[in-house]
Amino acid sequence: MPHALAMAVEVLTTALAVAGMGYFAAALVAARVFLRTRRAPLPDFAPGVTILKSLKGLDPGMLDAFRSHCRQAYKGEVELLFGVSSPDDPAAAAVKQLQLEFPQVPIRLVECPERLGTNGKVSTLAQLAPHARHAFLLVNDSDITVSPRYLERVMAHFAEPSTGLVTALYRGRAHGTLASRLEALGIATDFQAGVLLSRLLEGGLHYGLGSTLAVRREALEKIGGFAALKDHLADDYELGARVAQAGYSVVLSAEPVETSVPAYDWRGFADHQLRWLRTVRDARPGGYVGLIFTHGLAWALLNVVASGLSPLSLWLLALSFFLRLTMAMTVGAEVLGDHQVLPSLWLLPLRDVVAMGLWVAGLAGNTIVWRGERFVLHDGKLHKAG
Repeated sequence: MPHALAMAVEVLTTALAVAGMGYFAAALVAARVFLRTRRAPLPDFAPGVTILKSLKGLDPGMLDAFRSHCRQAYKGEVELLFGVSSPDDPAAAAVKQLQLEFPQVPIRLVECPERLGTNGKVSTLAQLAPHARHAFLLVNDSDITVSPRYLERVMAHFAEPSTGLVTALYRGRAHGTLASRLEALGIATDFQAGVLLSRLLEGGLHYGLGSTLAVRREALEKIGGFAALKDHLADDYELGARVAQAGYSVVLSAEPVETSVPAYDWRGFADHQLRWLRTVRDARPGGYVGLIFTHGLAWALLNVVASGLSPLSLWLLALSFFLRLTMAMTVGAEVLGDHQVLPSLWLLPLRDVVAMGLWVAGLAGNTIVWRGERFVLHDGKLHKAG
């Protein structure tokens, strides 16, 4: 019986390692298709846009991220609206500093005291939107840093009247700790690869990414505005999904942005990863199950152990590692322009083994930790735990 069990484990890990290699190869194809399509010239279209930012407290490098939005080479009109729940919020001082540095840019700080639902960020956005002057709104997180041509490249997609929402890939900038480096490595070499593959397999995107949510106001109003998302954790995913369901297209811009990854300790890293994983499981159950095939390198390592260092298992491990490295370099370095990827490639085996363990843990409950509070996630909505 023990021998039969060992044989079953060996066969299972062999199959999963082979399937993982298939995933790596498919993600490589998706990355190559995206690289080819992003070379197409963009139309000369620069409508007025209002950038909305929901703020709570100060994040590392936040002011520099704000400054990058004020240094845009954009022909159209731009205004920035920052929302805080209280004027005493430390982020308010950063906005006032920004106003002093860029007097030529329309920048407003708006107090948004109401808590409309469990998602505080969306509550603020719902209160900010009525103050916006333009027919296009752009939302991204407070720590997002962009290039001077960001608005030009994102907003040009709205020249097509059917475009309801434009979103963008992102890379992470790690800070100090090993956990922070693993998080940034996962963003660049795993999560973004999955986005590109889903775009290829599904004939386009049908959800949004919080790094950039540029939306046509007409489409936003058609889905009930931001207030319709007030209790959803994955508001970015949900916004894109609802815009797509309303008959508009969701476009993935070729302009990657950069997010700041905190200097996580291991507990903070695990909490963040589990929040993301359980959100994916809740929003896309089939996609969550499919993540089993993204852990090809970890399955190949387990297969080496299960087979007792058989020549076949070592060959599978070598091939899996080669494909994993190639995918990481193509997506991370070439698509995203992430300069941290190449020096961190040696961490890939550790990152992938940890990721598989967290994927298993993601199945074990619905509780998440978000901004220091515990919630239960059910049907996409947040409920206070306990």
